[in-house]
Amino acid sequence: MKKWSVVLLFAAVLGLGLSQPAAAAIEVEGDVYVGVWSKYLWRGFNLSDSRPTIQGGIDLTSGGWTLSTWHNWQLTSGDNYKSGEMNETDVIISYAHDFGDLVSVNVGNIWYGLDGAEDTNELFAGLTVNTLLAPTVNLYWDWDAADEEGLYFTFDVSHTFELMDKLALNLGALVSYNLHSDYSVGDYSGFHNYELSASLDYALTDQLTLSPTFIFSSGICSAAKDAGVNTETIGALNLTFNF
Repeated sequence: MKKWSVVLLFAAVLGLGLSQPAAAAIEVEGDVYVGVWSKYLWRGFNLSDSRPTIQGGIDLTSGGWTLSTWHNWQLTSGDNYKSGEMNETDVIISYAHDFGDLVSVNVGNIWYGLDGAEDTNELFAGLTVNTLLAPTVNLYWDWDAADEEGLYFTFDVSHTFELMDKLALNLGALVSYNLHSDYSVGDYSGFHNYELSASLDYALTDQLTLSPTFIFSSGICSAAKDAGVNTETIGALNLTFNF
């Protein structure tokens, strides 16, 4: 019950936030996406035995609130996973708000439903400065399965280049810092990993986008490397339908 309590609480708040007079229409927009990935990499950890996975999800947004689900399926069997097995389902609920034109904030909760590990919840908060490279800082707190009152931070920048009609190039860089977030990362303090990413968005139609993606990730501090954060490269091909 504990694992679902915060999800139900946020769902109730979402319902209240979306409540409108009977005559008013509620506008909902979102996307559905699916992709084939060469491996499942999360915070620098290789979670699929370097074997390919299918990852997909749904995002629904209305009035600043977003409800999302995300799923991971193994494509081939390995030492720890079976082919066709869905070994993770995440449910995310969040609220975003702009403070003027310069600053945007996003807060919410992620419920991780895991196969072979204890399910858990993370609260998160993010701040983006809407200027060149869109610098963003995110904070995560595992309030559920973690033993320590630890935190996990990410700092990232990104930029999109419009190459031609219907084609855009996205470049990004991220560095993370672990502060004794012992369940999801490890009971240590230090810079955890960095990631460099590049992707192309090709608009097949007004609503359908094909996106080949490449990510390079590597551990930073010795504790992260000892915990299993190695140098990894990941390739993916994603298809997104926006509505």
